[in-house]
Amino acid sequence: MPSGYSKYRESGIDWLGDIPEHWNVIPVKGLYQRIKRTNYPEAELLSVYRDYGVIPKSSRDDNHNKESDDLTPYQLVEVNDLVMNKMKVWQGSIAVSEHEGIVSPAYYVYSPRLRHQELVYPRYVHYLLRNPIYITQYMARSKGIRVNQWDLDAEAFERIEILLPTKQEQEEIYSFLDRETTRIDNLISEKKTFINLLKEKRQALISHVVTKGLDPKVKMKDSGIEWIGEVPEHWKCVTLKRLVAKIEQGWSPECHSNKAKENSWGVLKSGAVNGGTYQEGENKELPETLVPRPEIEVRQGDLIMSRASGSRELIGSAAYVYKTRKKLMLSDKLFRLTCAEDADPEFVSICLGSHPLRRQIELSIGGAEGLANNISQANIKNLYLTKPPLEEQMLLVKQLKERLEKFQRMISETTQSINLLNEHRTALISAAVTGKIDVRNHKEQAA
Repeated sequence: MPSGYSKYRESGIDWLGDIPEHWNVIPVKGLYQRIKRTNYPEAELLSVYRDYGVIPKSSRDDNHNKESDDLTPYQLVEVNDLVMNKMKVWQGSIAVSEHEGIVSPAYYVYSPRLRHQELVYPRYVHYLLRNPIYITQYMARSKGIRVNQWDLDAEAFERIEILLPTKQEQEEIYSFLDRETTRIDNLISEKKTFINLLKEKRQALISHVVTKGLDPKVKMKDSGIEWIGEVPEHWKCVTLKRLVAKIEQGWSPECHSNKAKENSWGVLKSGAVNGGTYQEGENKELPETLVPRPEIEVRQGDLIMSRASGSRELIGSAAYVYKTRKKLMLSDKLFRLTCAEDADPEFVSICLGSHPLRRQIELSIGGAEGLANNISQANIKNLYLTKPPLEEQMLLVKQLKERLEKFQRMISETTQSINLLNEHRTALISAAVTGKIDVRNHKEQAA
């Protein structure tokens, strides 16, 4: 990493501290003015993302916010405008736009003043206003009763000081950051590709074990089920209703948005079984005015399944509960499956996450106008899966868990590596735009 500048001075602003001697500061309102251009319903819809900046809404498939039927109140954004989601700016939802389009009426849109072109490069401002030091200021100056209802007042934002190197130095800073963040992003992308490959191999292993077993010499027979294919001759293929003695559904009280405290009652969300792993932290706190229902409290050894979700991939996901804190209840979006005596719940859980079962679940998902919504108890009971003898089920689970631990260890190590790269990326941007490092001529030095 480059070293710091040779001389610094006090900025006169507590939260900025010392800055390079030749840098100046100017409030946001000195460079931008709030503007509201409406009545452009045909323009492309844009969104502000914490991780991606201002991008077309259509470029992402994870934005489920539905736009209004009437787009005339939406605001036009021009290239180089500063755009902010005032209720999420403390999370980093602020950016300089490289696109033209329209955004929600609830956003703030700022147009560059005439002196803007003389003093700053938009790309530098984009990096500066999205770094943690500034995000901390948005958080400190936002107001509201609850975190998810915080709101940054326009005047409070406009008083925030922008650090101002010379224009030439700004260009060197953002060019350095473009180059370095691209390099880091490419490394992250490679590691994510590796994780996806590991997950595919893990999934293939699971599907093979629950349909073929682990003995390559065992005699096979046709299961009679197209998406299961051949199975060991002594195995059976049955519907899930043969292996499940009871299915229970949770309830849907009006809960607080925050997670339940350790000794408070909470209600699990559908995401508690995301990825086939039980995640007790995916819960909402039950209000003290409501009486808990201990009969639907989740217990160690339970097999739970997601019944309904806005995410199609999550519907039908199941997880075995190896351990859990007390006072967590099932929501109405979750089922608890109690297995029959000749079925091991861990084995059934693994089966439900295999490719053959996912294919059946996908075909069974129902919802309004064909949209992902839920899977019924009747459809769950009619899912086909393999049934080895109970002792073999338990042995397969033991052997499979040992093999899966290797995959999980590699996935965890790679994920940690990605987290470290993201931390380095953030620290590098922050250091460059606040003058903690001097990136001038860095390219020549690197060459």
